[in-house]
Amino acid sequence: MSKVYFTDFRTPYGGPSMPQKLKNLVKAAGIETIDFKNKFVAIKMHFGEPGNVSFLRPNYARAVVDVVKELGGKPFLTDCNTLYIGGRKNGLDHIQSAYENGFNPLTCDCHVVIADGLKGTDEEYVPVKNGELVKEAKIGKALMDADIVISLTHFKGHEMAGFGGALKNIGMGGGSRAGKMEQHNDGKPQVNPKHCIGCGKCVAICAHGAPSVKNGKASIDTEKCVGCGRCLANCPMDAIQSIYDASLENLNKKIAEYAQAICQDRPCFHISLIVDVSPCCDCHAENDVPFVNDIGMLASFDPVALDQACADLVNGAPAMPGSALAEEYAAHPEKKGGHDHFPVVGPNSEWKSCLAHGEKIGLGERKYELVKI
Repeated sequence: MSKVYFTDFRTPYGGPSMPQKLKNLVKAAGIETIDFKNKFVAIKMHFGEPGNVSFLRPNYARAVVDVVKELGGKPFLTDCNTLYIGGRKNGLDHIQSAYENGFNPLTCDCHVVIADGLKGTDEEYVPVKNGELVKEAKIGKALMDADIVISLTHFKGHEMAGFGGALKNIGMGGGSRAGKMEQHNDGKPQVNPKHCIGCGKCVAICAHGAPSVKNGKASIDTEKCVGCGRCLANCPMDAIQSIYDASLENLNKKIAEYAQAICQDRPCFHISLIVDVSPCCDCHAENDVPFVNDIGMLASFDPVALDQACADLVNGAPAMPGSALAEEYAAHPEKKGGHDHFPVVGPNSEWKSCLAHGEKIGLGERKYELVKI
């Protein structure tokens, strides 16, 4: 049975600070058993979409950086570019957003590296152990170049995956733009003619002859397309987009398999903070009030057990007054008996298949022992 270590957010007068409690937590959970000496350490996290203020404070990232440096490692904060249009769709905008939200060398004492590069095309094809839907995951190159991976996750709701936990942070977040497209569908993009100007840059970048331009508008032959995402990255008008048509079950399975690709064959350690539990992901440029109270910080070598423990703690908490969850329960009292907040606050979401699949492919186990410190 995997061990998940937990500490709450209580900091009595004269007690340790919150960053110090996080340092104490990761050490109690065994992070010091990893050989960090002169190793590159990727701290995978979410820097927050500009406008969203529920992302993790940089102070927590600095605490993890301090521990890694104390143990002789070379840490860097990292994430991959987004598939959708926003403030983190390319390396320049992404790093600027990270800096604006406080993740920079001055505050965190380490560099920020966008793992899949300038246009989201710096990727490595990684065979997935026991993969059923994904045989080769497309992972941001800097993530694969790292010797050790630490996930630092803001645990919150998610409108599709139920919640954003460690597996979502690593799996979806660690995929390149083409990798994210593969997880959301069969890996084939389409052209939105409303935004297409017929410039032909998609035609020029494609090695397989899939895009073509006719009557001033591009189109993509999905039979020729191999899903590399180069056209998506090269379009100056963001007219090429992913088709979000994967079933929730397949999406969740692919998230688990991408997480497997990143975690397999090297040391990994996972941290999740149940704080500012917004109904939707930090990818949104806005955030609603938390739907449960701040609960605590957790750490484990097992990301599946960690996600299960976080889900159990959130589901065991009462709805925050004035939140979307409280309003939904007030309007539909019959939903209170379900003991699962996530499909209530996100009615089109589902989360259990991700953890079940992660367990099936050997990424971790759902049974855990919660060790409180």
